[in-house]
Amino acid sequence: MTDMMYYIISGVLVIAILFGIFLMSKVKTAKAGNIISATAMILAIVATIIYYTIFANNDGSAAIAAVVIVSVSLLLSLVIGFLIAKKVKMIQMPETVALFNGLGGAASAIVGGSAVGKYIFSNALVIKEHIFEISTGGLALTIGLITLVGSAVAAMKLAKMIKQNPVSFKFQQVINITLIVIIIVSIVLLNVGHGLSGLNLALYLLIMIASVIFGWSFSVRVGGADMPITISLLNSLSGVAGAISGMAIGNVLLVAVGGIVGASGLVLTQIMCKAMNRSLVNILLGNTTKSSGFEAEEVSQKEKDDRNQLDYISGIKKAKNIIIVPGYGMAVAQAQHVVKQLEDKLEKMGINVKYAIHPVAGRMPGHMNVLLAEASVDYDKLYEMEDINPEFKNVDLTIVIGANDVINPAANTAINTPIYGMPILNVSDSKNIIIMNYDDKPGYAGVNNPIYTRVDGVALLFGNALDTVKELIEKI
Repeated sequence: MTDMMYYIISGVLVIAILFGIFLMSKVKTAKAGNIISATAMILAIVATIIYYTIFANNDGSAAIAAVVIVSVSLLLSLVIGFLIAKKVKMIQMPETVALFNGLGGAASAIVGGSAVGKYIFSNALVIKEHIFEISTGGLALTIGLITLVGSAVAAMKLAKMIKQNPVSFKFQQVINITLIVIIIVSIVLLNVGHGLSGLNLALYLLIMIASVIFGWSFSVRVGGADMPITISLLNSLSGVAGAISGMAIGNVLLVAVGGIVGASGLVLTQIMCKAMNRSLVNILLGNTTKSSGFEAEEVSQKEKDDRNQLDYISGIKKAKNIIIVPGYGMAVAQAQHVVKQLEDKLEKMGINVKYAIHPVAGRMPGHMNVLLAEASVDYDKLYEMEDINPEFKNVDLTIVIGANDVINPAANTAINTPIYGMPILNVSDSKNIIIMNYDDKPGYAGVNNPIYTRVDGVALLFGNALDTVKELIEKI
């Protein structure tokens, strides 16, 4: 394959990947976009193998070994990926995405680390001729390892393998800055060379150790409320690491694809920051979730028993328009299919049903959209926060299923809490509300929800969403 042919093929594949990502921005075309992008990536692997004549560069047993290693690796990857795709439930998707981000970082670290190792143990003249490769390889190694470790911590937090609360320690920021300085200085010193392989090896190991510690220190401080942003940021970092590793080995296709992933991940990160009223700079500096000092107004048990709660069965039967608000609790209970049954039952009663989707209702962007699509909910019934918020004050009834933080009006008043200033679904504007959550405890961000103590027009149906939705369907 000639250089020109490879560049043309690379351009076509890059356009295909971009088109696939464009299609994934809409629920109706997301599946087709995913298939197009995945197919383009497979073809990119094939084109790379052919262009670099990986098999033809070796003779005899070396050629056979190359064929076996590459073929077995690709086959195992396909099998493992297929098994994971079949086994992982939608509720486990956030930690799976985080893990995949980490694997992308690991791959870039291997490529970048190999590029650095190729030159740093040579003589000073060789090092001077390859300063760009060594510098970019060192950066790819650094960012790749940070992504790997940070993603592993995020995945373990999301899977509840470790505590989800933010972890901080004395002089954490100073240590983080010191680690970054150590990494930069070490990469610069690698370019000085002098043929001292012992010193170069020490610097090489120092870069890896500092990167691993920084990745852990950065991610462990992030609390649950900021986890969606962290996942998006790590996704971007995996792309950046890939692009830089492509620079290190002179692979334009890897540079382009890595750049696409990095840029799209960064755009998504900014969208998530806006949706949660977070600053990306603060997240990078570790100024993330704060402990909540807000407490909702206490209501005695007698007041709870005496208050005029909504007669929700009568309310449903009288309603002409209902908004359903799905949340993480629905995802945990895997209740999306019975929610669809509830929608069908309501529509048979002549009720118009809409879904209000908050951008961070789950643990990753689009979580609710994918779950509801899995249950065959019509895409046209899903409304984004900006579009649906004005309708809450006029709707006959709002049904909340497993959502808390994203509907918590304390976000507008509770200063110095994790959700303060976060745009929310204006469920509290509704005259009548049915809340179907597991209990009345605070949500993931740890902030009490005043809707639970509202006197009029609220019905609280506590329990597993799968069970409570089924019961509601039977009663109406």
